[in-house]
Amino acid sequence: MTRAGVLWPIPLLVCLAACGGGEGSGAPQGSADTMSPASTLEQAAIDAGIVANASAVPPIGLYRNRHEAGTDSLCVVPGAAGELRFGLDAVFGEGIACQGSGTARRSGDKLILNFARSACIVVADYDGDRVALPGVVDVECRKLCTERGSLEGVSFPRVSRSESVARDARDRNRSPLCS
Repeated sequence: MTRAGVLWPIPLLVCLAACGGGEGSGAPQGSADTMSPASTLEQAAIDAGIVANASAVPPIGLYRNRHEAGTDSLCVVPGAAGELRFGLDAVFGEGIACQGSGTARRSGDKLILNFARSACIVVADYDGDRVALPGVVDVECRKLCTERGSLEGVSFPRVSRSESVARDARDRNRSPLCS
C-alpha cells in the first residue's frame, strides 16, 4: 500500500468529527442547559461586586448621554406615596427633540415610564447603571417629540445616584428636568 493510501481516511474523520455533535452529546445548542453557566457567571460577578445587581439598585438619580447633537437627560426622583417621578429630555439636533415627564415604577429589570399629559407608556430596560428605551415605542409617544424626533432606542447611562443631583438637573432650555 502506498503512503497516500494510508492517509486518505484522516481528513474524512476530521470532517465528520467537526460536523456532528456525536451521539449522546446532551442538550442541543442554545438550550437552557447550555445557558446556565452564563447566569452562574453573572451571579458570581454580582456576588463579587463586579456587576451591579439591578434588582437591588434603586433607579433614583441622574442619567445623561452627551453626543454631537446635544445631551440626552433622564432624572428619577422619589414622588408622593412611594411612587417615582421622572423627567426626560432627548436631543437629536437643532430643533429636533423629545421631552416629557411623569411617573415611573420598577418591575424586575424594567422601568415603566408613564408620561403625564400623554397616553405614552414606555417599558425601558434597567440594569442598575443604564436605562434603555426599546427600539419600538407606542405611537402616542410621537406627541412628545418635535419634527423627526423619536424616543425609540434612546439610552441613558447613569451619572449620579444622588437624589439632589437629579433634582438639580436642567433640560436643554435650562428649566428644571425633575420638578
